[in-house]
Amino acid sequence: MYNKELNPPLRWQQISTVLLDMDGTLLDKYYDDYFWEQFLPLVYGKQKGLNEKAAQEELFHRYRSVEKTLMWTDLNYWSKELELDIVGLKKQVDHLISVNPHVIDFLQFLQSQSKSVYLVTAAHRSALDIKMNKVDLRNYFQDLICAEELGRPKEDAQFWGILEEKLGFERDHTLFVDDNVNVLRAARSHGIRYLLHIAKPSSRQPTSYCDEFTSVGAFDELLTPFADSIGARKN
Repeated sequence: MYNKELNPPLRWQQISTVLLDMDGTLLDKYYDDYFWEQFLPLVYGKQKGLNEKAAQEELFHRYRSVEKTLMWTDLNYWSKELELDIVGLKKQVDHLISVNPHVIDFLQFLQSQSKSVYLVTAAHRSALDIKMNKVDLRNYFQDLICAEELGRPKEDAQFWGILEEKLGFERDHTLFVDDNVNVLRAARSHGIRYLLHIAKPSSRQPTSYCDEFTSVGAFDELLTPFADSIGARKN
């Protein structure tokens, strides 16, 4: 259940660094869900002579086999494994890439507060480029960091030590926002004080609040009144 001692209220005057996930946090996860669960199985099925259900079953099994590893998001890995141009295929449906509600307002708020803001994503660099070319958010960040370039997935506790060494953030003065509970747990185990869960990562899925972390459906909940009391409520 929600625990105020483990999830302190957001105090912006105490936060100097903000780390933001991309897919499901800043961007609508529907694009990725559609690509991996529907579009790619159709393409793969045609290539292999499989019906959609059989193709989905095979791909989903492959996905699960590398879940929580760097290979899961490595587009080069999947291109080689499936003998398909994954980058090219992702570009075919890039019209589905969109920013989640109130994200721009939140990023502008962070700029107005002179916070150090970093994008910290599990996405492969080529996937990041596809998305930023479609909805360019680069100017809101000091840097855009892909887990593959740090050599560990975000679910790995060692990832956070490497990231801290790279960025030099102070754990007690850092906010991390993600839609993935396992990643939030890894950040918590590293000692990051302020953690926030996004409860509606996809526009096509219902909002699903998390009792373990402070959880919001959209970023407007962080802006009124500057979120200073948001952690005090029980979700």
